[in-house]
Amino acid sequence: MSVSVTVHLIDASPYIFRAWFSLPNLTDPSGRPVSAVRGFADFLLRYLSEQQPTHLACTFDESLTTSFRNDLYPPYKAQRDLPPKELEDQLAGCQAVSRALGIVTFSDDRYEADDLIATLHAPLVADGHQVVVVTSDKDLAQLVDERTELFDFAKDARFGSEGVIEKFGVRPGQIPDFLGLAGDAVDNIPGVPQVGPKTAAALLGAFADLDELYANLAGVKDVEVRGAKTLGAKLEAAREAAFLSRRLATVAIDAPASATLAELAWEGVPVAATDVFGEYGIARLLDRVKV
Repeated sequence: MSVSVTVHLIDASPYIFRAWFSLPNLTDPSGRPVSAVRGFADFLLRYLSEQQPTHLACTFDESLTTSFRNDLYPPYKAQRDLPPKELEDQLAGCQAVSRALGIVTFSDDRYEADDLIATLHAPLVADGHQVVVVTSDKDLAQLVDERTELFDFAKDARFGSEGVIEKFGVRPGQIPDFLGLAGDAVDNIPGVPQVGPKTAAALLGAFADLDELYANLAGVKDVEVRGAKTLGAKLEAAREAAFLSRRLATVAIDAPASATLAELAWEGVPVAATDVFGEYGIARLLDRVKV
């Protein structure tokens, strides 16, 4: 086994959208909108400067409207408004600045950024490495373990296993079961009607996962939750929705993303970054780093 290192896996989407909504309308020398590109580039440069990673990758959502989950459940994320064209046109630019900074970059039109991170994460922890998952997305809390922490860079908040338990009331590995029961309005995951986060957490405190819960529905009446006497019937009526919701909330580990540790090594900003940053009119951002 190789010497253990810490690998940073960045979920780009939250930081792209954050940049888009927080910056004024900026344009490049040709008049193209670049607010998202500039803000995302600024985020990456701050991250590189402050965290000093030796190994990292950045993952993107290639499609904002479809994934393999839509084959399983067409309404998945269907309630979301499409991003404005000005933002959609900048997504390729965000990938371009990531690559220009020497960061290994992944995207796929069938798998989401979460799945790409999970697929990269699995062999890294199996080989004994530490992983920092950089995101504000709660779904990725399911990856947290003794070698993995969640890092919400914008809020400077880090979550290990105890932090996930404190925040959600369940263990990291139970996050898909938790969302299978409580659902997720943000992603349009249905869950079980009338089962909220508190009830879901209580049920998963009594049962290890959905499989054990549904194998012992008669015991639900003994769980200390509101409406426990009728909860078993509600769960039974929504059995199919619960297991489907868990499937939707479970990150895939078979996405088309792979990289050796050597490929994930970050050796500083390449000289060629000045050309890419110059194209978007943001070359001055590179003044803070050595190129």
